Amino acid sequence: MTVGILGKKLGMTQVFNNTGQLVPVTVIQAGPCPVIQVKSKDKDGYSAIQIGFDRSGKKRSASKPLSGHFKKANVDTQKILKEIPVPEDSTFKMGDILTVDQFKPADIVNVTGITKGRGFTGVMKRHGFAGKDTGHGSHEAYRHGGSIGCRTPKHTIKGMRMAGRMGTDRVTLRNLKIIMVDPENNLLLIKGSLPGWRGGYLLVKKS
Repeated sequence: MTVGILGKKLGMTQVFNNTGQLVPVTVIQAGPCPVIQVKSKDKDGYSAIQIGFDRSGKKRSASKPLSGHFKKANVDTQKILKEIPVPEDSTFKMGDILTVDQFKPADIVNVTGITKGRGFTGVMKRHGFAGKDTGHGSHEAYRHGGSIGCRTPKHTIKGMRMAGRMGTDRVTLRNLKIIMVDPENNLLLIKGSLPGWRGGYLLVKKS
């Protein structure tokens, strides 16, 4: 059953497909992901599984309650946990391992991750403003945003595009194609670029 998998972004490369066309791909180290907890509709009101990823080598890297949570499932401490909805008739149990075997080349998937943080940026970088003319008396306002208010309603309107923090947003890219699956090395090669930095965590689910 294809439910999804957690992975780590390793970077980008390029491969040739069957027709000899060069395809840019992002390499993901996906899994193995142990099932930490199973939730049922009778007990919890919905059906889902909690999976972990990226085993921690430190014995004391988790709090006592969380350590007991992992011990109950008889798995090592994981750095990241994620809950994934599953059908009510699913047969998952604690300790099961999810791998890239659930995917195959040409599958269409959705990938969720956190975008790179860009810090505090201006309106030209953050929103694509064109900026102002550099001539005709313009003075030190080439990259400014211009007026942000008006006589009515006498305050800055909510949602006004201004300078501010950019990036570190949770985004989902949909309908991406899997180019290659490497079960031996737990790798997924997905066409195109994916959100986040090298080493950032990603959730891959079938579209």
